Amino acid sequence: MTQVHSTAIVDPKAELDASVSVGPYAVIGAHVRIGAGTTIGPHCVIEGHTTIGCDNRIFQFSSLGAIPQDKKYAGEPTELVIGDRNVIREFCTFNLGVPGAGGVTRVGSDNWIMAYTHIAHDCRVDDHTTLSNNTTLAGHVHLADWVTVGGLTGIHQFVSIGAHAMLGFASAVTQDVPPFMLVDGNPLAVRGFNVVGLRRRGYTPARIAAVKQMHKLLYRQGRTLDDARTAIQALAAEMPEAAEDVALMTRFIAHSTRGIAR
Repeated sequence: MTQVHSTAIVDPKAELDASVSVGPYAVIGAHVRIGAGTTIGPHCVIEGHTTIGCDNRIFQFSSLGAIPQDKKYAGEPTELVIGDRNVIREFCTFNLGVPGAGGVTRVGSDNWIMAYTHIAHDCRVDDHTTLSNNTTLAGHVHLADWVTVGGLTGIHQFVSIGAHAMLGFASAVTQDVPPFMLVDGNPLAVRGFNVVGLRRRGYTPARIAAVKQMHKLLYRQGRTLDDARTAIQALAAEMPEAAEDVALMTRFIAHSTRGIAR
């Protein structure tokens, strides 16, 4: 049977796998679904149309699935969807989506999310990210795979952060950050590329060299953005081993809506 502490309040309509553990004084609403092996810490509140996958560990005092902090929200049945194997530490707040923007806030799998992180409505956090203490995501932010965010960092609404990027401590992020880049500060500045992270993930020297060249073309040669993008596209033929990395960069630049940090 599901391990529910006697002081927890679980709505009879909630769907919890038999292996779910619910700690003291937790509150779980009627439209919540929780998958196998997930543990819910003391005093957590999980509400709204919230779906949580398998083997997540949710620490005490987190609030998941509360209504969005958006004055236009009028009680529509929007969603929060969380994947598998995430660690969600103390006092995190993840909100539901809002209508007209997809209506779903999504958190992927294998993420390490530290205390006091806020994920606002309609954000999308992909897989293998690390969000340090007091990371704040405004509405509609997208973090791609393997992004690392330093503590006390705020990310403006509609900003996208490319895969493998790293954001330093106490940064103010108001523009899109291309894949692989290392940024920090207020105002935000690009300091280099995330070579340590790429090495840890098994990138070959050839792929790292291609990322280094992309960084140089974007930030070290005084090129216009269009000129830099054209030069980056040419790298796919020159460095075929890094063709996917080049494609990732060129797609990101082409689809940027807030302009890239430069």
